[in-house]
Amino acid sequence: MDLSSLLPYPYFAVLFCWCGAGVDRRHRTLAATMATFAKPENALKRAEELIHVGQKQAALQALHDLITSKRYRSWQKPLEKIMMKYVEICVDLRKGRFAKDGLIQYRIVCQQVNVSSLEDVIKHFMQLSNEKAEQAKSQAEALEDALDVEDLEADKRPEDLMLSFVSGEKGKDRSDKEVVTPWFKFLWETYRTVLEILRNNSKLEALYAMTAHRAFQFCKQYKRTTEFRRLCEIIRNHLANLNKYRDQRDRPDLTAPESLQLYLDTRVEQLKVATELSLWQEAFRSVEDIHGLMSMVKKMPKPSVLVVYYAKLTEIFWISDSHLYHAYAWLKLFNLQKSYNKNLSQKDLQLIASSVLLAALSVAPYDQKYGASHLETENEKERNLRMVNLVNFSLDSKRENRELPSRASLLSELVSKGVLSCASQEVRDLYNLLEHEFLPLDLASKVQPLLSKITKIGGKLSSASSVPEVKLSQYISALEKLTTLRVLQQVSQIFQSMKIDMLSRMIPFFDFSVVEKISVDAVKRNFVAIKVNHLSGAVHFGTVDIESDGLSEHLSILADSLNKARNQIRPPVKKPSKLGESLSNLAGIVENEHRRLLARKSIIEKRKEDLERQILEKEKEEESKRVSMQIKTANDERIRLLQEQKQREQERIRREIEEKNKAEARKLLEDLTKKAGKKHVVVEGELTKEAIMELALSEQLKERQGMEKKLQKLAKTMDYLERAKRQEEAPLIEQAFQKRLEEEKILHEQEQLREIELSKQHHAGDLQEKNRLSRMLEHKNAFQERIVQRREAEFGRLKKERDERISQLISSRKRERETVRKLMYYLNLEEQRIERQREEEEARKREEEEKRKREEAERKAKLDAIAEKQRQRERELEEKEKARKEQLLRRSEATRVTEAAPVAQPPREAAAPAVPVAAAAIAPASGKYVPKFKRGSDSSSSSSSSAGGSQRPADVRTRDEDRWGPREERARPDVRPLRQDGPPAQQDAPPARPDGPPPATDRWRGSRFSSSSSSSSSTWGRPRN
Repeated sequence: MDLSSLLPYPYFAVLFCWCGAGVDRRHRTLAATMATFAKPENALKRAEELIHVGQKQAALQALHDLITSKRYRSWQKPLEKIMMKYVEICVDLRKGRFAKDGLIQYRIVCQQVNVSSLEDVIKHFMQLSNEKAEQAKSQAEALEDALDVEDLEADKRPEDLMLSFVSGEKGKDRSDKEVVTPWFKFLWETYRTVLEILRNNSKLEALYAMTAHRAFQFCKQYKRTTEFRRLCEIIRNHLANLNKYRDQRDRPDLTAPESLQLYLDTRVEQLKVATELSLWQEAFRSVEDIHGLMSMVKKMPKPSVLVVYYAKLTEIFWISDSHLYHAYAWLKLFNLQKSYNKNLSQKDLQLIASSVLLAALSVAPYDQKYGASHLETENEKERNLRMVNLVNFSLDSKRENRELPSRASLLSELVSKGVLSCASQEVRDLYNLLEHEFLPLDLASKVQPLLSKITKIGGKLSSASSVPEVKLSQYISALEKLTTLRVLQQVSQIFQSMKIDMLSRMIPFFDFSVVEKISVDAVKRNFVAIKVNHLSGAVHFGTVDIESDGLSEHLSILADSLNKARNQIRPPVKKPSKLGESLSNLAGIVENEHRRLLARKSIIEKRKEDLERQILEKEKEEESKRVSMQIKTANDERIRLLQEQKQREQERIRREIEEKNKAEARKLLEDLTKKAGKKHVVVEGELTKEAIMELALSEQLKERQGMEKKLQKLAKTMDYLERAKRQEEAPLIEQAFQKRLEEEKILHEQEQLREIELSKQHHAGDLQEKNRLSRMLEHKNAFQERIVQRREAEFGRLKKERDERISQLISSRKRERETVRKLMYYLNLEEQRIERQREEEEARKREEEEKRKREEAERKAKLDAIAEKQRQRERELEEKEKARKEQLLRRSEATRVTEAAPVAQPPREAAAPAVPVAAAAIAPASGKYVPKFKRGSDSSSSSSSSAGGSQRPADVRTRDEDRWGPREERARPDVRPLRQDGPPAQQDAPPARPDGPPPATDRWRGSRFSSSSSSSSSTWGRPRN
């Protein structure tokens, strides 16, 4: 049967792929993937069999063809198992594109039937990717070095590929990159794929949010800033598309509380991770996303979300030097904690209030927009609008006279809302000094101790976990700058000039150069008027001309006062009212206005109808365009999938050829690198064999020439250096040696004199001490004698006790040794007894084993003797049969001789020699095989027919001679004979009769069989002697 005819059947196709020896691998893979399946389970079985033989790519292609087939567009339970196996193979082979195509097709299949199945498959997909990434992480010893890649989506650079080929000994970090980075890149692609599949799907919102959170944690754990920016942009685009395509099916409804909360939680997690990664621009955009989401649904989120929102907003504004909005964010945070946090302690409230007040004081006391151009002013207005919207202030950009948030309004709001009363005493004192006190000479000296106390205040809030750690020390630099500005402002009001040294002593925070920079900025913003004269070493205040703002303010006040005085001296004359004149025409004016309003109303209604009609027509046109676009998109997608499949096959073939060529070139390059040592070999252009061979020759030549030049240069340099060094150092060494001898000689003499003087002093002191203590010698001897006697008695007593204790210890140890000796003796006896029992048992088992072997050998010998007797009997039977056949042959020859002598015989006598004819008929068949049970009967019948039946053949065995025959040849159901003979031959038929019809064959054969059977039964039925 042709094996190619079995290919349409799944089992034989797999069997052909598995067991077909000598068949091309490409043909086997094609036969496996091109088969069609009656049931999805067959595809799963085939994929498993292909995996077992190591063809995962073929298994993946088979499952991919099944999933993308139009035949299985309705959801079935086996499809879920197929998708599980499909994603497992995709993860093993790191085929992200295949996984994405399969999941998109599966989403189409189960979107309206069983969405939970898609959720299970996606969770399994992400779990496998995470497990593979963790395994790769555990294999790498230095994960941070292994993940030192700028962009996970970027392909390898040419120089990196060349470096990996050139380097002979790959470093640890490079091996880690080869192991870890591909799996983390695949994990990142997995998150992107899942987010793209689940986007704007109301039935899978929770899974979408969970995937986004996992992706955020991935970026946070491994410090992936580039991927985090991409992830934020992807989520932002998904929300924009959600608002753009409002007629999309299964679109999430943001007005639902559950959907809104999931989207808000995702953005809040994005904001947290952005601040932890110090990506402040992304954090600001995340804040704008949260605010835009709030404005979109026209609902306020929960207070817990707002607390995190404003807490992160304070950090962003502080980093961006927007101190005013930083203070406003702290004020919002203070109001939220005070209103909604029931567990807020007084200490935490005081700490938050202090932070709010210090943040407000840190704002610059002058207008930043003063002196700016028109363009800068407009840009500042736009920036203020964005900032105010983020802190929930309403700012109408079209109304120029609307009050903008400022430092003064902020401080007044803090006082009115009681924030000042909740702050600590040091912060309140600082506020009073900087805002209400006028102490130009002592202001800095009084502020400095308060700042040192404020520096120590701060810490983590115990009752507000969402609020970051409060650090009041971060406001110190801004407060020192504010103190400097207040000192300059107050000094400028009472002094016209001042020495620079005195001003520097009044401001101990900064050097005068820093103070000068601060004053320049203040003069630029029109906060103070200062001139610094370094030639005279003085600072001049208040030098303003007539066009200054201060002089114009005084002139305006003077003009207002003079106007009030003139009005009091000469009050203005009141004119009569014109109300009475206009009352007569009031009725006509009202009627005309009423008619005008009615006409205007009819025009407005008509315009509304026209507008509604235009909107309906536009919607119909957009709907038709959308339907046509969907059809076109579906066709394009189908064409794209077919083209991609062809391209993948072509790419696979081309890649195999390129990999083969590259492998050969890489092998040559590795050989070249091993010869070059640690030097990196760079190949210009394409990596080919010819280029590598040319490079090897050029590298060898360059290396040889360079080494020779280096050796010549090094030898010449060393020669010059050594000669110059020895010439220069000889006189210096001699000079240093002489100088060292003189110094050591002087030092030695000084040491000797000092030692002699010290010895004399010690000797004199010792003599004085001896004379002083000589009068105590007798008392000392008496005391010594008493001590010695007492100690001798004590020593004797202790020695006696020690001897007694030693004797007791010796006796007890003797008893113990005796006990242990007896115990060891008894144990040895017991072990010997057990050993004897074990040896006796082993001897008994050996004897039994030998006895069993002897019996087995005897039984085998008996069986061999029986078999030998059987063979001997068969040989005897064969010899006798051979003798019988020879005898029959001789008899037949004698019969033919006797018949040939009388030639002329009458025809009637032809029937007489019937027996010789039968013997002649038997003679040609004497060489054929005759069964045993027929041999006796045949010989007896033939002899009886030839001799008249009166004689018995001589080869018939007696009952005594055939002793073993009946037992061995008897038909037994449980014993199979040693030799089975065939049925009786056809040569035993009787000879034909020439004078009449042939005898009845059946009757003759039946009688013959009966006689033979009787004889055989008599032979087989003999009893055993």
